[in-house]
Amino acid sequence: MSAVANPRVERVEAAGQAPASVGESPVWRAAEQALYWVDIPAQKIVRLRLETAERSEWQLPEKVACLAFDHRGTVLAGCETGLFAVTLTEGAEGAPRGEPMRVTGRKLAAPVFAFDDMRFNDGRCDRQGRFWSGTMVQDMAAANPAGALYRFDAQGVLSGPVVDALITQNGLAWSPDGATMYLSDSHPLRRQIWAFDYDIEAGEPHNRRVFADLHHYAGRPDGAAVDADGCYWICANDAGLLLRFTPQGKLDRQIAVPAVKPAMCAFGGNNLDTLFVTSIRPATGASEHDGHLFAVRPGVTGLPEPEYAGEL
Repeated sequence: MSAVANPRVERVEAAGQAPASVGESPVWRAAEQALYWVDIPAQKIVRLRLETAERSEWQLPEKVACLAFDHRGTVLAGCETGLFAVTLTEGAEGAPRGEPMRVTGRKLAAPVFAFDDMRFNDGRCDRQGRFWSGTMVQDMAAANPAGALYRFDAQGVLSGPVVDALITQNGLAWSPDGATMYLSDSHPLRRQIWAFDYDIEAGEPHNRRVFADLHHYAGRPDGAAVDADGCYWICANDAGLLLRFTPQGKLDRQIAVPAVKPAMCAFGGNNLDTLFVTSIRPATGASEHDGHLFAVRPGVTGLPEPEYAGEL
């Protein structure tokens, strides 16, 4: 499929006029024709139904950083104190538009955090439906490599650390055949994207190597997505860019985003031909676009987001 030269990036106005502080983890749920994402410090899960432009949000009791769904629509969420099964309940008929709706949660598992100020960060399911997520020390200025990557399998067992010594874990994604796993560390001192050979039967990554060193490019590697051609799209935080790398690690495209801190991207829409991008609002010097949701049709299609294979 040919790429579109200089595709137009549009702000999704239906996503709301109030910017997110840290918009992350966009997930397209085809069963609802809806995009979900989170605002980490606001402790919210947000949903936008594209056809009706209906926006809904749910308030959680703690920070939520990443999410996936099981086949029934229950959310598997990586939060501040562990992994949770979260049920999102629709509000009562006639409830004010935009009012937070009811949410119930049940803790599934938690690692032993090395420090008090830690939480889960980026996470998603592999092609076989195992949920993976990493932890981080929330004070990024500390540059503390206490973060690690964990696996939560279909039997509900949390394993790890599978990869340790991470400062700010990010960039999780898998190749179309599931045989390559990608992982990044977005901390300014790291700015690395790694590729691993991935044993799809055992759910084990091995043969870690540098896939892309963003010290040679603009920005820091944040959240990612893989397209149907097997190319890896990464949000270049602090640079206002989307970067696409071929499976060989060659940068072959870049797209400018109106927000300086794009955070994570996900393919969605009827044909999975729209790339949605969440963003972070800087503490100072923010523009009118920072913290909002964007959409672009890059001329390639994505892959369905895998569901968690277990029962929540």
